[in-house]
Amino acid sequence: MIHGMNKSDNFFPYLSVLAFIFLLTGCSSQQVNEQPNILILFVDDMGYGDVGVYNEDSKIPTPNIDGLAEEGMRFMHAHAPGAVCHPSRYGLLTGRYPFRTNTNVWPDKPVIEEGRMTIASLLQEEGYRTAMVGKWHLGFDESQATDPLYNDEGNNTRAAYRHYQESQQLAGGPADRGFDSFFGIRASTDIPPYFYIRDDRVVNPPSDSIASNFSDGWTDIQGAFWREGGIASDLDLAEVLPRFTEEAVAVIENHSRNFPKQPLMLYVALPSPHTPWLPSEAYQGTSGAGMYGDFMAMVDGKVGEILKTLEQLNMSEETLVIFTSDNGPVWFPEDVQRWGHDSAGGLRGMKGDAYEAGHRMPFIVRWPGVVQPGSRSDQVISFTDVLATFSDILSKPLPEGAGEDSFSLFPVLKGEHAENKAIRPPVVSLSARGIRSIQDQQWKLIEGLGSGGFSQPAFIEPEASGPQGQLYSLTDDSAETNNLWDEHPEVVERLTMLLRKWEQAGQSRK
Repeated sequence: MIHGMNKSDNFFPYLSVLAFIFLLTGCSSQQVNEQPNILILFVDDMGYGDVGVYNEDSKIPTPNIDGLAEEGMRFMHAHAPGAVCHPSRYGLLTGRYPFRTNTNVWPDKPVIEEGRMTIASLLQEEGYRTAMVGKWHLGFDESQATDPLYNDEGNNTRAAYRHYQESQQLAGGPADRGFDSFFGIRASTDIPPYFYIRDDRVVNPPSDSIASNFSDGWTDIQGAFWREGGIASDLDLAEVLPRFTEEAVAVIENHSRNFPKQPLMLYVALPSPHTPWLPSEAYQGTSGAGMYGDFMAMVDGKVGEILKTLEQLNMSEETLVIFTSDNGPVWFPEDVQRWGHDSAGGLRGMKGDAYEAGHRMPFIVRWPGVVQPGSRSDQVISFTDVLATFSDILSKPLPEGAGEDSFSLFPVLKGEHAENKAIRPPVVSLSARGIRSIQDQQWKLIEGLGSGGFSQPAFIEPEASGPQGQLYSLTDDSAETNNLWDEHPEVVERLTMLLRKWEQAGQSRK
């Protein structure tokens, strides 16, 4: 009862007003403040132009991902903090730029140090059940391992054939970084040894062996490509994507059945459409972009299966869903000409590059009752912002030393932040070969010449009288074709000084 009102007062007009306000806002304060379930769908090596809602000329059917965007918000300027797998994942989970640590230790050591807050540990502390399914690629404690035998995808990192045993403990992984449960693999499905891990234990050791494989008509890092090495008897490379989908579905079903009053956070890190491209028979020929397009269509189908599970269990309305990819595609200009499909969606470069196609990603958020369906944002954001966003949603301030480069997107999601006002300072991304870029809504600076990644040339030695790096006006030149380094020294100085300041301070939040 409202203070000052007795039983004889007519309460119905007040109820009508409250109901009217509820209809206008589309959500109640209870919905905003309560703990939503959280589902992060993180795919691998998908391009900005693969998804139909980001590229109307895409030759790949993506109805489930497109449907997410129709029911939620599309971010048009979202950036991975790294243009390859492990730095991108580090930034997502920790809210910290990967240039601040050595992510290349992953074959032997955990990349995320013990005690560092992650999105999982934050939510775990707030009463969430936290689960991960899929590709970790952030290392375990393998200090006793021997026999380094080859280099990983040109990144100067080592991966080795290990002597694993059944039920061997792998410390420093998801189970020790905030996840109550984990089922997944150590790295990519083209990097041996290939075996499943349950929580912190080897399920079956990679005691069998598999020869390397390549596909005719594609480069050596495309198609059904994988490296030779050890493989477990219960792991079939073509079945990894379906297996992870089944595991994700099982996590949701188990939670609905056994923990209906507890919020769930599920991080699904699908290792596809990263190589090897292995579309099942049902998806072969369903796209106009060859093996890659068919495999990406299969990824969309598996995303749909996970989302359908939420719907069938009446969990969709109370679940915040984030969909994105770790970095850009392995798709060359020759592939665009051959297939008429631009996986980069008009952006320059590919996976690994400091150019936009290396790290600008589709980023979709669906949250019924909070996020306006069919909305879009041009805010320049980073994956590192997920940690602060969750912190803000839960009204739990980040402690000192956590999320050093993380800024809350919650006001944007609620539609309460003006689009013409930046929600965060410029974002920083790291290329495969260690070149950093920093950018705001208009300007992008790259600390060097060349792609810094897989596009050639990767490096160009600057001339004394020429530009020392690259500066592009993205509002006029999203394809990054016109280097304005010499024309705008004041912009070069401003962005360079910002980067130096944040490097010295150890954070960009202050």
